[in-house]
Amino acid sequence: MLVAAILGSSLAFIDGTVVNVALPSIQHGLNATVSGAQWVVESYALLLAALILLGGTAGDFYGRRLIFTIGVFIFAAASAWCGFAPDIRHLVAARALQGVGGAMLVPGSLAIISAAFPTDQRGKAIGTWSGFTGITAAIGPVLGGWLVQHFSWRWVFFINLPIAVAVVAISFLFVPESCGERGKGKLDIPGAFLITLGLGLLVFGMIEAPGRGWTNPVAWATATVGVLATTLFLWREARTDSPLVPLRLFRSMNFSGANLLTLLLYAALGALLFFLPYNLIQVQGYTPTQAGAANLPLILILFFLSRWAGGLVARYGAKLPLVIGPVVAACGFLLFAKPGIGGNYWTTYFPAMVVLGLGMSGVVAPLTTTVMDSVSEHQAGVASGVNNAVSRVASLLSIAVLGMVAFHVFNDQLAEKLNASKLPEPKKQAVLEQRNRLTQIEPPKGLNNDQQQVLKRSVDESFLSGFRWVMVISAGLSLLSALSAWGMIEGKPPRSTKNM
Repeated sequence: MLVAAILGSSLAFIDGTVVNVALPSIQHGLNATVSGAQWVVESYALLLAALILLGGTAGDFYGRRLIFTIGVFIFAAASAWCGFAPDIRHLVAARALQGVGGAMLVPGSLAIISAAFPTDQRGKAIGTWSGFTGITAAIGPVLGGWLVQHFSWRWVFFINLPIAVAVVAISFLFVPESCGERGKGKLDIPGAFLITLGLGLLVFGMIEAPGRGWTNPVAWATATVGVLATTLFLWREARTDSPLVPLRLFRSMNFSGANLLTLLLYAALGALLFFLPYNLIQVQGYTPTQAGAANLPLILILFFLSRWAGGLVARYGAKLPLVIGPVVAACGFLLFAKPGIGGNYWTTYFPAMVVLGLGMSGVVAPLTTTVMDSVSEHQAGVASGVNNAVSRVASLLSIAVLGMVAFHVFNDQLAEKLNASKLPEPKKQAVLEQRNRLTQIEPPKGLNNDQQQVLKRSVDESFLSGFRWVMVISAGLSLLSALSAWGMIEGKPPRSTKNM
């Protein structure tokens, strides 16, 4: 049963990181715009973030093994659809379906472990699960990059199919069924619908605005309706008997501070993980395998130091590491903004990865401890689920918002560089008409080699300018997360929490 939980959760964890490495190849292969590439990530993140709490509750109601295996089946079917997708619209729709499957299997994996192991063995089992998922998170981007480089981006999705078959078989053969307390509430289907609609329309407006313009009624109207739907969701959650997100949890200053920190810091991290592969592959000339391996220092430092950082909470309390960690991470984000075009990985992006890894490793375990210690024991599951959902919403929103920043800077810089170049005016106009493709701009026909080099340099430098702005803003978000910990989280070691 532990194998099923590890393999099942690894499907979602690996897919979330591998697809970023494959994005440049996907965009090129399907002739997509940058907004299309954003939706490949955002459609999955949207459904996963909006439905993950509902998925966990459904497991308690209808059976954890049942919901878990249905989630794996949906994820596998969607992966096959992704692999055979003939265009970007099919791929985006298939990724959304993957998000639905992920929302069912991710909470189910931990719930199965909790139900199957007695209290004295549960910690060891969860530790094993955490360790192996960390290993798969490290291997995944490298394997995905290798598949993209030597075969096709489609194999990034096809590789999920044999794993899913193994998970379903092991689940039905060895995992016993278990349920939670069905009679104490009901599934908040209207709440799930409202938050999915709200986030979806808000993100749609922000992604489409750079290409359409904010004066376009589609852009501002969808964003406005998204804000209204999200507000209506919060209003409903405050009044329903069985909320998807129990807002009373936020009465705890520690819980609110931890989730604000999560929102800010994981927004910065999500933006980095989205834009960095474009920088490494399209601008710096890395192969997909090398781009996937570039993240290894970050993942390995997190894997080896998180346990040590967790021990700091018992000695110093959570506040100190939750202030220092984001400050160190901010330095890492700033280091990502430093390199130009070219240079050796070990002197450009490796130091940034190491510093960011040191900062994040000081956050992950203390953050989880703060979330769990800020509520009573019977609320621990939903508190963890809320924090998990917040981290995913953070990435969802940051890719949309900082994508607007990156596109705006790229657009201005490219126009400026083209005006300063000696390219013929019709060729300049042909390039500007493709600006919504970012680094995937195709040189107009008729340019000689020197002109093509000038154009390539202009596109690369323009993208790098946008990337640097995103990293500087990410550093600012990281510093704000440190301030939230300083002002909202207690500085004392954890103590027992009374029922809320």
